[in-house]
Formats: sequence, structure tokens, C-alpha cells
Amino acid sequence: VQLQASGGGLVQPGGSLRLSCSASGRAVSSNAMGWFRQAPGKERQFVAAINWGGTVYADSVRGRFTISRDNAKNTVYLQMNSLKPEDTAVYYCAADDRIHRLYIPTTGYEYDYWGQGTLVTVSS
Repeated sequence: VQLQASGGGLVQPGGSLRLSCSASGRAVSSNAMGWFRQAPGKERQFVAAINWGGTVYADSVRGRFTISRDNAKNTVYLQMNSLKPEDTAVYYCAADDRIHRLYIPTTGYEYDYWGQGTLVTVSS
């Protein structure tokens, strides 16, 4: 599975961006997909994930970010609203190789495939 993340950029505080993660190689509709981020000098952090059973969010983004998927396009999205300077980071999408997992993984080691990352900068 190859993942291609896109949609990052520079946005003012309070603004919105939508990230996309396009998968190729095989369908990922039955796999958990996640978004993580890493700010300069900080460890990678879980942001949101989705599988066949639902979605889960980090406390820091719940209510502002929405993860969704379009199985026909083999793509996962991260809609980010009310962005804050502390959301500045490189955002990575990831795919779990296992299908129909009974829970939604939220740690990086549970994901097998990673995209290249897209930079989101929130600044005035």
C-alpha cells in the first residue's frame, strides 16, 4: 500500500484546511486509517483514526477536526477547522494492514504503511 498525503499549507489562526490521503496498491476500505502529526522538536502525536466501526480523536482536536473516508476513491480526509498555532506540524497518514480490526488503533506502531507527510503551518 502506498499513501500520498496532500492539502497542507499556511493558514491563519481560526482558518480551515482539508488534508487528503490517497491510497494505492489495494483497497483500504476495510482497514483502519489514521492521521498523526509531528511538530518540530516534539514526538509524533496521534490525531484521528477511522475504521469500519467508527472514528476516534485526540482530545486536543476533538470538536475541531473530522476524519472521513471515500471508499470509492480509496481516500481518507482530515477536515481541520478552528486551527490554532499549536496545530502546526507535519501531518502523516497511516494505514493498518489488518482488516476488520475490532478496535481503532491510536498508536503509531499499530500502523504498517505511512505517507510522506504534509506540512500545516498556522500563523498570522
